[in-house]
Amino acid sequence: MPSPLVQSTGRRKEAVARVRIRPGSGTITANGRPIEEYFPTETHRMILSEPLKITETADVYDVDATLHGGGPTGQAGAFRMGIARALVEIDADLRPVLKRAGFLTRDAREKESKKYGLKKARKAPQYSKR
Repeated sequence: MPSPLVQSTGRRKEAVARVRIRPGSGTITANGRPIEEYFPTETHRMILSEPLKITETADVYDVDATLHGGGPTGQAGAFRMGIARALVEIDADLRPVLKRAGFLTRDAREKESKKYGLKKARKAPQYSKR
């Protein structure tokens, strides 16, 4: 029997997704809006729904997420990780499948901080001979 409600967190870059999964008909919403409206790009929608497709649970659960920080790609990645973690919490047998696909690994790449005397983290001011 599916559990009533499972909450989990996904992160990528600066984005954080608080994901809630409950048994339902397969509706996915982000910040109270349907994902077609929140993520107009097909690629982002595909990224975030991958864990549901790979575990064949796309029509079994309703997914609702609160997203903040970062941009669309980071948010989609965070959403994907949150869904994968929630699915593992519901059914531990799904863990090997999701782990093999890489959905449970946090992408640790962050923006490097700016250094004193440079324009960005590594970009130096233009060299002038005279």
